[in-house]
Amino acid sequence: MPPYTPLSPYAENSAKSLGRLYTEDESSTRTPFARDRDRIIHCTAFRRLKGKTQVFVANEGDYFRTRLTHSLEVAQIARSLALSLNVEQDLAETVALAHDLGHPPFGHAGEDELHKCMEPWGGFDHNVQTFRVVTKLEHRYPAFEGLNLTWETLEGIIKHNGPSVHLLSRPSWKAVKDFNDIYDLRMDTYASIEAQIAAIADDIAYNNHDVDDGLKAGLFTIDDLRDIPLIGPALASTEKDWPDIDDRMLRLEGVRRMIGAMISDVTEETQRRLEADRIETAEDVRKATRQVVAFSGTIMEGLARLRAFLYARMYKHHHLNRTRSHAKRILNQMFYLYMEEQDVLPDEWYQLVCSKDTEAGRARVICDYIAGMTDSFAIEEHRKLFSFT
Repeated sequence: MPPYTPLSPYAENSAKSLGRLYTEDESSTRTPFARDRDRIIHCTAFRRLKGKTQVFVANEGDYFRTRLTHSLEVAQIARSLALSLNVEQDLAETVALAHDLGHPPFGHAGEDELHKCMEPWGGFDHNVQTFRVVTKLEHRYPAFEGLNLTWETLEGIIKHNGPSVHLLSRPSWKAVKDFNDIYDLRMDTYASIEAQIAAIADDIAYNNHDVDDGLKAGLFTIDDLRDIPLIGPALASTEKDWPDIDDRMLRLEGVRRMIGAMISDVTEETQRRLEADRIETAEDVRKATRQVVAFSGTIMEGLARLRAFLYARMYKHHHLNRTRSHAKRILNQMFYLYMEEQDVLPDEWYQLVCSKDTEAGRARVICDYIAGMTDSFAIEEHRKLFSFT
């Protein structure tokens, strides 16, 4: 085996974790962050990600990404980046695996519709829902609600996009504010370098797999991508090395090379920022004046053009527009039926609704029930509620 290399001084140290809200004996076989990862993998919300859409609805084909396959790709990229920067791989992977746990069925269309339905009672935010899943909604342990994750993991889940203290005044963030009042997550600082790695790994994963899925779906062609930054050069270099390559392998190799180029860019830009900003400790990362983990300006410009292309040719394609429209109607109709006729809910959820003494509390329970559905379950539940066939 290669010799052990101590982690960089600005990495999180699992042996110095700030611990958990509810004190537990430590595992004899796993670090605290590895234990967090395992709790996420074993939880119900993680398993349901296999049936939740990324861009395409889950019943449109088994070769498109789901939230589960996306989360696994994010975790793999996060571990690669953490290794290249010599920081805590388990923590980066854990935040990556957890980041989508709160997504409802039907992707962002589902989130938008649930927020619209819940506006009178605080709205809906998938990041907050993820936080609620790991701190309250998962019931797997007799001693506490949620998964009782470490402070560092919780911080990474809710702050991976940067300081969030300004969001605590939003009605949709009330659950985070209430939790933060009893367990301070330092919402006014950046998260750890590992959490920042998980966030940028998400960007790398979804931009690359949306190119891959869009090509497979026939929404655009390889020729359409040749002049698009990042993917165009990756395709050109592949064809130079493999002049007789077929389109399928060109797509796979081109996306693979684009991922590699983006990982290399993040590593180099992050190392530059660490040196320029004199980051020497994990606390320096939190108190920095900007994100430490970032793309270079060149890559950011290229990403802007790539995203504009995907927005025009994929996200706003009439096929996806129709699917989103249908999905919104499904969630809207179910939500208001459950609000009016709560006795059609499954017994467990009906009892939970009945235990709430306010309309806001009952609406939140119904929202939680819908948010936990997979695409296919939501479609089937809607059919049972609105059709005799």
